[in-house]
Amino acid sequence: MALRIGNGYDIHRLVAGRPLILGGVTIPYDRGLDGHSDADVLTHAIMDAMLGALSLGDIGLYFPPGDPHVGRADSLKLLAQVKELVEGKGWAVGNIDSVIVAEQPKLKPHIQAMRSRLAEVLAIAPDQVGVKATTNEALGPVGRQEGIAVYAVALLTER
Repeated sequence: MALRIGNGYDIHRLVAGRPLILGGVTIPYDRGLDGHSDADVLTHAIMDAMLGALSLGDIGLYFPPGDPHVGRADSLKLLAQVKELVEGKGWAVGNIDSVIVAEQPKLKPHIQAMRSRLAEVLAIAPDQVGVKATTNEALGPVGRQEGIAVYAVALLTER
């Protein structure tokens, strides 16, 4: 069986007046992430990992910030398009692993819902989607609660 692995990273600034969406789940919080789409930093990092596994560039190539069709887009719909692209190249998602880096809010109560939403879109089992959360120990822009960052890895298997 042929395997390919890719990694992804994304960070978005926290701002007032936006919902906080991670993995397609709206998290109660006084700020949300700023971005052209819904700014779902978790889903964006996963898409970049999937694309990277096949050397297909990054999400900016497929969903450029200046594209009016991407404005406020639901990132799970964009993830579905990336999944179709990957499958069209003859590959399938074996598993995803990710780490959300955020000082606040506490994400543990929402992790299972994120895993379920992402798994549903990717048509894989929730136990094939790892989502963890950690803090940045008050260091850097994430530590100062200016933003949220995510690291993700995708393992693809040849179909």
